[in-house]
This record gives sequence, C-alpha cells and structure tokens, in this order.
Amino acid sequence: MCGIIGVLSQNQAAPFLTNGLKNLEYRGYDSAGIAVINNGQVASKKAEGKLINLTDLLVHEPLTGKAGIGHTRWATHGSPSKHNAHPITVGKVSVVHNGIIENYKVLKNELSSLGYQFKSDTDTETIAALCDSYLESGCTIREATVKTISKLKGAFAFCLLFNGEDDLLVAARQGSPLVIGHGNNEMFIGSDALALADQTNKITYLSEGDYAFLTRKNIEIFNVKNVKITRPIQYIDIE
Repeated sequence: MCGIIGVLSQNQAAPFLTNGLKNLEYRGYDSAGIAVINNGQVASKKAEGKLINLTDLLVHEPLTGKAGIGHTRWATHGSPSKHNAHPITVGKVSVVHNGIIENYKVLKNELSSLGYQFKSDTDTETIAALCDSYLESGCTIREATVKTISKLKGAFAFCLLFNGEDDLLVAARQGSPLVIGHGNNEMFIGSDALALADQTNKITYLSEGDYAFLTRKNIEIFNVKNVKITRPIQYIDIE
C-alpha cells in the first residue's frame, strides 16, 4: 500500500514530509520521494529503497520551500526504481498517487498523440500529463482537475502540486482513503490520520468521490456530483 503526504506550512516542508512518510512506513514500500515548491518552482528528490536513502540524499541536496507533497511507493506499474518513484512531474503538474488507473494505456496513447513523451513506466504519469494538457488548453486549475478526474477509471487517491502555486494543494479520492489535517494557518494531507499525528489531531475524512482545493486558510470540498459540500472535522485521539 502506497503512502501520501502533503503540506501547506509556515515552516520548511521537507522535514514534515519525511517525518510523515516515516509514519507511513508500516504500509510497505520500495521507493520514496518528495517535491517542494519555492517561489513558484517545484523541485523533487527521489530514492529507491528505504526512506533513509531519501533522507540521506536530502542532507546533501536539501529542498527549500514551505509547501510540498511526498510518497512511499509499492511498485505496481513499472519496476521499483528512481524514475518510477513519486512525485512525478509533467509540465506544470506534480502528483503523488495511490491505487491503479485502469485506463492509463488509453490515456497514454491519447496524450502521446498530443506530443507528451512519458519518462516512467507508471500509470501515475498519465494523471499529471492529463491535467497539464487541460492547463495548456486554457483551463483553470479547478477546471483541469475536474476534467482529469472525470477521465480516470479505477481506484485512486492523489495529491497535486502546481508550478506557480505556493499556496495550493489539490486532493482527490476514489476507492482509496485520504484525509485532510487542520493546523494553525497550515493544512495537511495524508493517506491516514497516523501520517499527520505529529502535527494535528483535527482531521477531515474525504468521502468516496470527493475532491478538495486546499490553501493555508481555506478548504473547498466537492462531492462526486461536483457540488460544494462540508465534511465534519473530527478530533482524533492519537494514542
């Protein structure tokens, strides 16, 4: 089971992301990575094997920025390798993803005809490429997100980070769990509450088919019918 972590913080994102991934190690994984945005530019570091390989890399090649996403991957499509590890970036879009996109081959063929050249063996790369293609066609991030979700078949949870957007994360779930954590002018995303336990006990569980737009001060959640809704905040006993 892969693990997702995301943060819009007041502090450096990389330490939070790696700590959150450590909390998700129980799920099992064969590679790990994070992406951080700083002054509108996204940079990522990924490593095969145990999380310590990634944290050691970050000691020598640190990432600076107060927002980012991270992932522990258990290989499904494509071998366990650095180039298949998440986050995966295509154009303006970076993604971390759990689950399986069943129609990724069809999407990949469509996107290849538009000029996209795929660098990994994963189904995940089609999510980023598809969303980027909608942005390139003139869609807003919200429009591109909705169109992307509507094209995906399978069970998935994902989190998106965009070039030029230091105060925005987009999350969606269909068949795989995803939670939002509430902080003090901070927001968090995780595969489960345990991933966020070091930062908050205020959790909102996304329901099946939900997608959300997060800034440091606000959350907008939409259901499978594209209707804006409110999901309750629950207080979790971390112990």
